[in-house]
Amino acid sequence: MSADSSISTWHPVAPSAELRAGANIVAGFAEGRELALWRSADGTAQAWENRCPHRSVRFTLGQVVENRLVCAYHGWQYAAGNGQCTHIPAHPDMPPPRNVCAKMFSAVEAAGMVWVYLAAAEPPPPPRDDAVPQDWSFCRTLTVRANAADVRDALAARDFTANTPSPALLGALDRIDTAALVLDARPRLAFIHLWTPAARGTDKMKALHTAARGLRGEIEARQSTV
Repeated sequence: MSADSSISTWHPVAPSAELRAGANIVAGFAEGRELALWRSADGTAQAWENRCPHRSVRFTLGQVVENRLVCAYHGWQYAAGNGQCTHIPAHPDMPPPRNVCAKMFSAVEAAGMVWVYLAAAEPPPPPRDDAVPQDWSFCRTLTVRANAADVRDALAARDFTANTPSPALLGALDRIDTAALVLDARPRLAFIHLWTPAARGTDKMKALHTAARGLRGEIEARQSTV
């Protein structure tokens, strides 16, 4: 997949449940971009470049205050929705320069995931809630030290197939029905988000966790011989 085509897709970056409104900041990656994911007080998911435009400090070191992201270094504050700097503590009476804005990316939620679109162009239609089979349970996110293309090849070798037009790959691990979304995080690093119809806490869910770790070991072992 070319760089141009890959940034022109929606990337499944993180499970929606990891973001709490007006609270935490979650680090994410997509196509080599480092992201700061958070929710404004009204619950809207935000995806920003993980760098404050003032001194390039990571936003993930800061905090969320209602509808603003606050940098940990000098406390500069940026508004949800437009990334505009709204407050500079060292100069409380000075209006912040209007050209100081955090870099934002389009973000949507579907199928229990936060999806991010990296290109500057108008995004394509977002993923649908049935991007993974509805009523299936989220199992885990698996971190794999390999390129996303190699992960997809490994899943294809296990008879996982594309669920067109959904981005999910459907198959089975240890004979347990599984849906997989593969995220190209950066070179030699991919994430696999896994779902299954098995209920949480059951033996099947536990077996899928074990099978997923085995899949990772298999892929990474193959990488070490390349």
